[in-house]
Amino acid sequence: MVKPRYFLPQEFEVSEEFQKALNEDYNRLIEEPESHIKDRYNIDVSSFYGPFKIKNPFGKASGQLSTNKGQVMADIEGGLGFTVLKTVIAEDQDKKAEMDQWKIHAPKMVVEKLVSKNGEEGYSVVWKGRGWEKSLDDYLDFFDQCLAVAGEYPIIPSVKYHLPGPSEEYKLSEYTYTTQKLLEVWKKHKNEDMVMEKDFSPTFAGTDVAGQKDMIISWLQDVPRLIKQSVDEPIHLGVKMMNATLEDEFQRELVREFLGKDSSWLADFAICFNRLFDHNKEFEGKVGVAYGGYDLSDRNLWALEEVLDDKPSRQVSATGNICSGKMMLEYALRGAVNGQMHTFFQIPQSEYAPIDASRTRKAVHELLFNPQKGLVAGLIYIREKLGKGTEPFTFLEVTDLNPYVLVK
Repeated sequence: MVKPRYFLPQEFEVSEEFQKALNEDYNRLIEEPESHIKDRYNIDVSSFYGPFKIKNPFGKASGQLSTNKGQVMADIEGGLGFTVLKTVIAEDQDKKAEMDQWKIHAPKMVVEKLVSKNGEEGYSVVWKGRGWEKSLDDYLDFFDQCLAVAGEYPIIPSVKYHLPGPSEEYKLSEYTYTTQKLLEVWKKHKNEDMVMEKDFSPTFAGTDVAGQKDMIISWLQDVPRLIKQSVDEPIHLGVKMMNATLEDEFQRELVREFLGKDSSWLADFAICFNRLFDHNKEFEGKVGVAYGGYDLSDRNLWALEEVLDDKPSRQVSATGNICSGKMMLEYALRGAVNGQMHTFFQIPQSEYAPIDASRTRKAVHELLFNPQKGLVAGLIYIREKLGKGTEPFTFLEVTDLNPYVLVK
């Protein structure tokens, strides 16, 4: 059982003036929250996802909630910073996919309350599905539709390519064909380099084979190179690092290897990390499912402490139980510049801010304006803790901060 060092209090206490302002803002709809935050609090909550400037650090992770244009439009209208589309299973020119077993039609999702090993109560979503259940051609059409309506809003494709077993070779035709087809769609709408994610599912790490550690490290080393070599144009590549089912220390070994200061990893940024995996849990007749909650965020935060002194050597996009602005800031203190969420958009609406708005807008408002655990309250708290008074302050400053200055 791992237990990370939390650098922030359970609830933020800020000066009386700002506390009053936060209480007012929490209970009303604010049409342009980022501008309002800058004007009223002298705080800039903008950040980056890969090379894209985003208005706030909150985005939607790849999953069941990014499988159609309507969901993406709701993300844009709801005020998110970016959206990662459901993960497509790579195909070759003959429409064959080595990872075809990951195309599962199982849209049903169940929200569960979980108590972590450290006694924290949170939420997790359980489902049987894995990747995009339809063809690559269907995905390309979906991707095209989303880019056509997105404007400057970042829409990111996610791909699961073939990963070989101990005595197999990579099916390079999948890498070439799928990446080229995605790039063709991207270039219809964008002039800049394509940005994409490579997904490593937690279930890939669930097989009990000899040399599992070496195989995982080899995948993480080889796959970015193979993706980038598959096309003639530059790709800005994010790799979702799995939460391996091996001992906890191996997760820190992965962080040292790929996010340490001496890393030569070819990924441009890392998504840290995918969900945990329970081999014994049953759902809808399937034994073995992924899960989240505070066990996940505890594991992730603890693993990222491995590079706390130097910060990660490349940009980090955090995932895992981002259930508040406070949790986003804990990840930011470990170098993460944005956070991807899935479960948070499905929890009971009573957990969101009491405003009349869409579910997504309520969720973003909750993350930003909650007076005790929201992002703005946390940034005010950190600014006051640093003795900066009401000086201009930014979310990105937190990602560079030595977190130990907050606990002296």
